[in-house]
Amino acid sequence: MSTATLRDENERLKALLAETQAALSEHQAALATSEEARRRLEVILGELRREKFGAKSEKLRPDQYHLPLEDVEIAQGVLDSAQEKATAMIRGRSRAGSDQDRDRNRSCLPAHLPRVDGSLSLRARSVRAVAAP
Repeated sequence: MSTATLRDENERLKALLAETQAALSEHQAALATSEEARRRLEVILGELRREKFGAKSEKLRPDQYHLPLEDVEIAQGVLDSAQEKATAMIRGRSRAGSDQDRDRNRSCLPAHLPRVDGSLSLRARSVRAVAAP
């Protein structure tokens, strides 16, 4: 091989190397651009996820701060109502147990029903009813 041939081949290889390096630079620039676009999309996607599922979406608006207190007030009202009903029932039973009310109710019973003393237990009443002729 002659020196001129080697010089021409060397110039051709240098040109090919320059083209390859230019193509590599273009590909690296395109890769960097697409990587930056991917990062931006990940940021946008992360913000959307946080908005939909994250702690930011679970923050209460100022008008919602009183909702738990309203639930407590409703529960307290229900308990107060139940307490009032229970107190009224207890007072009603204690009045119904008085002798005067018992005597008044006895006069209202039909004549064919047997009179049973209220102080006897259910078993004593059934034994008394069976034993009576």
